[in-house]
Amino acid sequence: MAWDEWEQLKSEAAAGGSSRMRLNQLDPGSGPVRPAPDPGQYGELKANQGDLAKIGTHAFDLYNDLWDKGRRAVPTSESAAGTLSKGGFALGGALRHVALRWDEQLGSLRDACAHISNHMTVTKKLHVGDDHYIRRQMSSIDVLDAGFDERVGEPGKPNAVYGEKDEKKGTKD
Repeated sequence: MAWDEWEQLKSEAAAGGSSRMRLNQLDPGSGPVRPAPDPGQYGELKANQGDLAKIGTHAFDLYNDLWDKGRRAVPTSESAAGTLSKGGFALGGALRHVALRWDEQLGSLRDACAHISNHMTVTKKLHVGDDHYIRRQMSSIDVLDAGFDERVGEPGKPNAVYGEKDEKKGTKD
């Protein structure tokens, strides 16, 4: 929208004209209304431990390969840069700069691989712990629900979840 058009619409709106501002929506009569798709039709997000372990392993392998193979040219390039610089060639300084930048970028890439590998290891451990915690919580909710659910016992009878009343002690088991 051009500035002039914006100013015209503002003045028409202020004068009570037929123009109205519409932000983030279409004109109601501009086409068929389609309901939003149901997210459930796409399935559930699933990540099993095997998938996480594979990602972590590949990231760790890439980390090691980058050190072993990605740095091969650095010492040679630095040596050639020194020789060229001693010979009075400006190319020596440029080659040294390229070798330095290559090494810096390689370090950043290796750091990212290490971060991914470590994150997958931590994620795997966290999710296993979460699964156990949720399982424990859900099982204790069932017990609590049974204690509060009046339908567990027959109407007018004590709830069996609380045990039988001991007549000698005046308490329940």
